[in-house]
Amino acid sequence: MRTLSTFEKPLSEFVPHIITARTVHTLSTDNRVAQALVVFAGQVAAIGSVDECVAAAARLSPQEPRRTDLGEQVVVPGFIDAHAHPLMLGQMMSWVDCGPDKAGSIPEIVDLLKAARDRVPAGLPIRGFGYEQRNLAEKRHPHRTELDEVATDREVYLMNASGHGGVVNTFTLEQYGVTRDTPNPQGGEYFRDADGELTGELSDAACNILTGVDGVKIGHHGPNFHLADAPEEHVRQLAVAQAVFLRGGVTTIGDAQVSRREFDTYLRLAEQNQLTTRVSMYLLSHLLDEVIETGMHGPFGNSHLSFAGIKFYADGTLGGWTAYFPDGYVGDPCRTGQLYHEPAEYKALIKKAHAVGLQTATHAQSPTAIEMVIDAIESALADDPRPDSRHRIEHCGLPTADQITRMAAAGIHPVNQPQHHFNWGEGVEEAIGTPGERFNPLGEFQAARVHITISSDAPVADPRPLEAIQAAVSRITRRGTQLGPDSLAITREQALRAHTINAARTLGREQDLGSLEVGKRADFAVLDADIFDVETESISQIAVTQTWVDGTCHYHAE
Repeated sequence: MRTLSTFEKPLSEFVPHIITARTVHTLSTDNRVAQALVVFAGQVAAIGSVDECVAAAARLSPQEPRRTDLGEQVVVPGFIDAHAHPLMLGQMMSWVDCGPDKAGSIPEIVDLLKAARDRVPAGLPIRGFGYEQRNLAEKRHPHRTELDEVATDREVYLMNASGHGGVVNTFTLEQYGVTRDTPNPQGGEYFRDADGELTGELSDAACNILTGVDGVKIGHHGPNFHLADAPEEHVRQLAVAQAVFLRGGVTTIGDAQVSRREFDTYLRLAEQNQLTTRVSMYLLSHLLDEVIETGMHGPFGNSHLSFAGIKFYADGTLGGWTAYFPDGYVGDPCRTGQLYHEPAEYKALIKKAHAVGLQTATHAQSPTAIEMVIDAIESALADDPRPDSRHRIEHCGLPTADQITRMAAAGIHPVNQPQHHFNWGEGVEEAIGTPGERFNPLGEFQAARVHITISSDAPVADPRPLEAIQAAVSRITRRGTQLGPDSLAITREQALRAHTINAARTLGREQDLGSLEVGKRADFAVLDADIFDVETESISQIAVTQTWVDGTCHYHAE
């Protein structure tokens, strides 16, 4: 396989490239603001005033430097999306969009899927995504009989916006032998009505059935969205997804759930020299023993594709009401959600990973699930103190004040998604009551000196860092509601750092990524306005005009 980080020509053959702009936000430790930078051999070779960069270029090479003048545009370090699912995003781009911009009711969703039925070859599944039941006129999930209107002779699957399940038609249940008497799998559920009949809704580990006989099976280690297509189709899907990230100014991605499907696709794309973003992979916890056995607990990979750690799940999702609330949801007291692992089992898994130096990243939303994660990490650190282990809690939506204090002491990195509260903040309050207004308490993290990282969780939200930054700064939802007090928000600089240099540290890449400093990779985004100059409600409207990786422009808006 090609080693993407190895230069294919000697340094003497590289030509310095001077790039000038109205403002260059370096996000260095001293927060230096510059007007120019020099790119040489894929790295930042100098940064400062135009005259300083011209002089630096002359010292690097006798050749006349290339020049790019960005005029009144603004340069920021390339955004780092530390928690996303790129292949899932690419795959869903070929599905039917049933999100709120496309359908506001169940009949409208059914009509969209029927239209797709006429385009999809006979026998192939019909798949939709993006609905959120509380945004529908009916305020409920569709029923399998409603999806039967789409097709009765092939699989129909409508994924919930959370990505943690959805609804299937009757054919799908019958095809995989699921009946009213089928027991729920550990970490998942086949939902039933008051009479015990299947509704077609399934969640989390129950989605294993959708991967087919030979597909990726992950047991109770998480929601299974690893639906199979031909390998060459997966390569196409991942390439398309990369383009979407680059359009948002994202240069580095943390893939937060890698199975053999994702790993194989990344390798295929790298072999074709088409891996234009950087990817840090978190392999799903069902592969933990294989990772340890093969010795993948040290540095592995290159500057474009590397192994970062292990992804775990503690509970489900707030959007799908599968996050674990043992006393039930305010919106539905009969629902409690679930834990993927018993606390003792989970603690043993974390200790096993920690003992060999692996970073862990655990999905946890409810206070009970977050408690289980913090307790396990504290126990692992007590046995083997490593203060810079950087264990992560993904989403970390509703930690208590005491849990935040303990996270600071243990050096735990929460990885939040402000677009979740932007899109569904009111739904969280409806689900669990007033405590839901604290969803994503970034301001409380900042006050406690907890390391803040923000990301998209794409395709759950679009990889649009500027929208995430606006949501983190304003706490204003899509419907115009302020979620909680101002103390839960963070400043623009804090939000920008959370999506760049902080995210790089969370991935263990702060030495070469996340800020524009001499010796780091020349990864940056070009914006048509300055985040610090526009009104808060206009941050998300700033356009990304160019995205550069290794000093090469990989996206240009024109």
